[in-house]
Amino acid sequence: MVEEFTFTYEEKQKMATQTAEILTEEIGLKGDAIQAVHLIPDIEEGKLSMADVEAQYGVSVFRILEGLDRIHQLYKKNPVVESENFRNLLLSFAEDMRVILIMIADRVNLMRQIRDTENQEAKMAVSQEAAYLYAPLAHKLGLYKLKSELEDLSLKYLEHDAYYAIREKLNETKASRDAYIGRFIGPIEEKVKAAGIKCHIKGRTKSIHSIWQKMQKQKCAFEGVYDLFAIRIIIDCPEEQEKMQCWQAYSIVTDMYQPNPKRLRDWLSVPKSNGYESLHITVLGPEQKWVEVQIRTERMDEVAERGVAAHWRYKGVKGESGLDEWLTNIRSMLEHADGLEAMDQFKMDLYEDEVFVFTPRGDLLKFPVGATVLDFAYHIHSKVGNQCTGGRINGRVVPIRYPLKSGDQIEVLTSANQKPRQEWLKIVKTSRAKSKIRLALKETQVKDGLFAKEMLARKFKNRKIEMEDSIMFHVVKKMGFKEVSDFYKQIADGILDTNDVIEKYIELKEGEKVVTGDNVARSAEEFVLDESKVAGLNVPMNDDVLIIDRNLKGIDYQLARCCSPIYGDSVFGFVTINGGIKIHRTDCPNAPELRRRYGYRIVKAKWSGKGSSQYSITLRIIGNDDIGIVNNLTSIISKDEKLVLRSINIDSHDGLFSGNLEVMLDDTSRLETLIKKLRTVKGVIQVDRI
Repeated sequence: MVEEFTFTYEEKQKMATQTAEILTEEIGLKGDAIQAVHLIPDIEEGKLSMADVEAQYGVSVFRILEGLDRIHQLYKKNPVVESENFRNLLLSFAEDMRVILIMIADRVNLMRQIRDTENQEAKMAVSQEAAYLYAPLAHKLGLYKLKSELEDLSLKYLEHDAYYAIREKLNETKASRDAYIGRFIGPIEEKVKAAGIKCHIKGRTKSIHSIWQKMQKQKCAFEGVYDLFAIRIIIDCPEEQEKMQCWQAYSIVTDMYQPNPKRLRDWLSVPKSNGYESLHITVLGPEQKWVEVQIRTERMDEVAERGVAAHWRYKGVKGESGLDEWLTNIRSMLEHADGLEAMDQFKMDLYEDEVFVFTPRGDLLKFPVGATVLDFAYHIHSKVGNQCTGGRINGRVVPIRYPLKSGDQIEVLTSANQKPRQEWLKIVKTSRAKSKIRLALKETQVKDGLFAKEMLARKFKNRKIEMEDSIMFHVVKKMGFKEVSDFYKQIADGILDTNDVIEKYIELKEGEKVVTGDNVARSAEEFVLDESKVAGLNVPMNDDVLIIDRNLKGIDYQLARCCSPIYGDSVFGFVTINGGIKIHRTDCPNAPELRRRYGYRIVKAKWSGKGSSQYSITLRIIGNDDIGIVNNLTSIISKDEKLVLRSINIDSHDGLFSGNLEVMLDDTSRLETLIKKLRTVKGVIQVDRI
């Protein structure tokens, strides 16, 4: 797995033989696994193809070698291996457990061979991987001897001085330590056996690596590590008497030596999730030295030694529930001859509910099976998730709903115009992503509601209509909305036309009154008729035509505020209930309703002569929210002496701006020229007269 070292074909063959010996003697593998190891040098040198392997040696050997190659490819992603997730990813990649066992044996052998190498950089890299990756894997599989050797060798290469200092101290204190163990065990053994408990007691010294870890953790010298060894009392008794005899032995030990109650570990009453059962207690022995005592039965000791390491959880190697039972089963299969045959058909299903993927930087993340690119985006950051448009996996662009697969390296693609949608809740798998989407939708709903309210209020203001909340409430209900929020959302999304809303509002508020009439009327009897202007006008009433002129006498007329007609517009007159006349544009938003309901009040109207007045019109402008765009718009108006800018109101929303310009001008020809100029401004998308 490590590219820094290069070996000749003969050296590779020799190392393959040594790895095979470790597998056979210290792990217990036979058959196909050993055959696969011996073929590795030939495959690496190109002397044998994978197709040849399958044809000559069978599917089982082929699968083992394919698994080794797959993990080799995983290494090329260069992830940070100092993580539990990466160890679990290796396990999930190795469908055949023998692949992991071969990797461990190969690393043990490599660590033995590089003792005298001159390539110090490669030596350090190999040793770090041994400590962070391979030792914990060996620990999980109960390969304690190999695990301890990997840790000690890595310490020897990485912390040379510390390793030899501790080894020297252990050698110096071995005789006194053995004597102390004898003095401690003797009285206990005598009393336990006198109580009728059949057992044997042994002491074990901690590994150099374990002692070094204690020194680092406790920030003390070698002499400050008080538990250099542990005593194990292993009781031989029927299963139904196990707990009773263990507690009896515990009572004897704690009667003889003062216990530390904070150091009691009771895995008899509640065994560990991996099935480990034992009593651990630390007592103050002779010469005021603290000693750890472990009390268990032969059955408990066998379970602990056979499968998953007894201490791997509380020593900092964390794992998932279900891992323990699975690994114990693997260990059991390795220990029985018939179990080895089953290994040929074995497929790992431990992580069938999880996938492991990489960030572009090589960080490793874990997700449930079925999680999508959108889940990944929200795991990175809420903003990344909210703006996610898809992803790029191994150079290929994929949609947000693409399911993640173990080993994928994912780059999230985003857009400033993207925003969360309700259907996203059906795409994501993780509760984290769901909660973030719900929060974003809520914030968007509030923002859209405010935007829609402001937009509707401006429309009412432009048409000089006062908006009353009580009437708007009835409008919402009349238009079929149960929730006000849904009403405003449809306005914000452009589904509901604000003109339709205003028409409904007018209908409910005024009945048969006309909202545009606010003058005190004078007589409406004296119309000035121009028979020559009648032809060609499509109105339902009669042939009378109102000529609009500044000097018109005896007629009370007014330009309607709802559509603000100007000279040149096609217009008509509307007789209000108080007798006055309102002049509307023929394309006024209110025109269809006025014609439908009050056709008998419609009067033909036309402008007389050349317009000499200035009229107020409002333009609605939408465009990209770029720097300086407002200045570009206003400069066009200011350059024209015959145009007067009365007001400007601009809002920004999701990268777009929208706003109203109120301008004073002479006639429609000047209006058309102005609109054309405004549409040429870079970034402007739409210009409409309101």
